[in-house]
Amino acid sequence: MTDRPPLSLVTAVAPPLLAELERRFTVHRASPPADTRAMVAGGASLIDAEMLDALPRLEIIAVHGVGHDGIDLDAARARGIRVTTTPDVLTDDVADQAIALMLAVQRRIAVNDRMVRDGGWRVPLGRRASGRRIGIFGLGRIGQAIARRAEPFAAELRYTARSAKPDLPWQFVPDIAALAAASDVLILAAPGGAATHHIVDADVLAALGADGVLVNIARGSLVDEATLIAALAGGTIAGAGLDVFAAEPDVPRALRHMDHVVLAPHQGSATESGRAAMAALVLANLDAHFAGQPLPTPLV
Repeated sequence: MTDRPPLSLVTAVAPPLLAELERRFTVHRASPPADTRAMVAGGASLIDAEMLDALPRLEIIAVHGVGHDGIDLDAARARGIRVTTTPDVLTDDVADQAIALMLAVQRRIAVNDRMVRDGGWRVPLGRRASGRRIGIFGLGRIGQAIARRAEPFAAELRYTARSAKPDLPWQFVPDIAALAAASDVLILAAPGGAATHHIVDADVLAALGADGVLVNIARGSLVDEATLIAALAGGTIAGAGLDVFAAEPDVPRALRHMDHVVLAPHQGSATESGRAAMAALVLANLDAHFAGQPLPTPLV
């Protein structure tokens, strides 16, 4: 790349990636200027048609993540703007996080750790993690990776997705409420957006039941957070493992004070190797675009 095209950052990136972007592009970290030709966004970035109209020279949006529910893909497509994500390289890390949260809630890992650090020893019993009925909502790359990891723990493993996947061995359930009713652990791995907004509501939590555990490594928008707090406080469900929240980084105080809830600061893909691979793929997509070569991971 002989020139340094204007690139705008609409998400925070790690210093090594920022340094590489600044070496290859003229980077803007405030409001995108009108001559922006490339943009690096995060999985939760909001990029609508109005923003795209203000950037007539924009050619590519490289998403540092897999989420894209805040990007108007139809508007990008209509304007000939390419959109890329970083799939696969973060799949294993996010799936690992889902299993870690599932185990941490049922075996009281976080609260017991705190008890021991405070000088305690006698604590309530946890729940057996094996032999449970596990349901997964969303069976894309990440959902399938979770299922493979969850299978050894599961007495039964079911999933809900847009459609059944006959080539996979797990039982398809077409409705999330029915999936919750047939599960002891419900793991959310579906995309955000209008179709899944607050899809985990009072009915789904009631179906999951008093011995049930909710794990969310997808998007905070999938869960009606106020209803979840009420369900946890009232014993409608037994516990939750949450890596994502409705208004990050704001985590409701009520959740922070519940011993049967394990919280993580959106760390699904936050491993050193995972983030390095994501950064490399962002750069590879940008370099390929400006070299006129096929994009490694195009979405649009």
